[in-house]
Amino acid sequence: VQLQASGGGLVQAGGSLRLSCASSGRTFSRFASAWFRQAPGKEREFVAAIGWRTGDASYADSVKGRFTISRDNANNTMYLQMNSLKPEDTAVYYCAAAGRTPWATPMQYDYDYWGQGTLVTVSS
Repeated sequence: VQLQASGGGLVQAGGSLRLSCASSGRTFSRFASAWFRQAPGKEREFVAAIGWRTGDASYADSVKGRFTISRDNANNTMYLQMNSLKPEDTAVYYCAAAGRTPWATPMQYDYDYWGQGTLVTVSS
C-alpha cells in the first residue's frame, strides 16, 4: 500500500489550496482515512478524517468551517480543500489510511498507512 500526497505549496493568508492523496494497493472506501499535520517544532496533530459512511467526517476545532475532507472512491483519491488559510496552518500535511477502523477517527494509532507528506506554507 502506498499513499502519495500532493498539492502543497506557498500561499498567502486568506488563500486556498487543495491537497490530494492517491492510494495504490488499497481502497479508501471501506475504512477511515485522514489528514494530519506537523508544524516545525511541534508534534503531529489531527486535521480531518472521513469514514466509510457518507457524511461521516470529523475535524479539528482549529480547521472547522475552513477545511473540507472528501473522497473519490472511483479514483481511490482523498482530498483536503483548505480555505481561508492562516499562517498557523503552515505545516507538513500527511495523509493516512486505516487498516480496520471504518469511522472517522482522529486517533493516530488507528491509521496503519501513511503518505510522505506535502508542505503547506502560508505567508502573512
